Amino acid sequence: MSAQSTTTGQVLEFKLGEETYCVSIGYVTEIVDVGELTQVPNAPAHVEGVMDLRGRTTSIVDPKTVFGIRDDSDGQPIIVFDPDIVQDQGAAGWLVDEVYQVVQVTPDQIDQSPANDSGSVRGVVKRDDEFVIWVDPAIVHSTQ
Repeated sequence: MSAQSTTTGQVLEFKLGEETYCVSIGYVTEIVDVGELTQVPNAPAHVEGVMDLRGRTTSIVDPKTVFGIRDDSDGQPIIVFDPDIVQDQGAAGWLVDEVYQVVQVTPDQIDQSPANDSGSVRGVVKRDDEFVIWVDPAIVHSTQ
């Protein structure tokens, strides 16, 4: 089955460093502002901390660390994911630089994922003269 037949639908676009990324909107439960984060001793480098989000302890991850993006800007919004997608890890959110928009992606806009050992990149969305990297948060969290 090609990436084009399995990766169409609505996506949420966001900025990490200088690049635009997206995730399937079905994974997203909400977008919140950064609140007070509690540091977790001996946590992996990509875990910024945890926060209480409506009574649920939510792990906040820096996807720039996960994807090896070198950028010192501090993310502000947090994309909170449906806890069912991160399997045994519980509720999680990604600290991103900026959230852009929800857009419809069609099969003719998607190229197969480039070389990607973890499988976390579902494809590259071509739009006008820019590329949007489509990532799968379920795979990202299962490989951490």
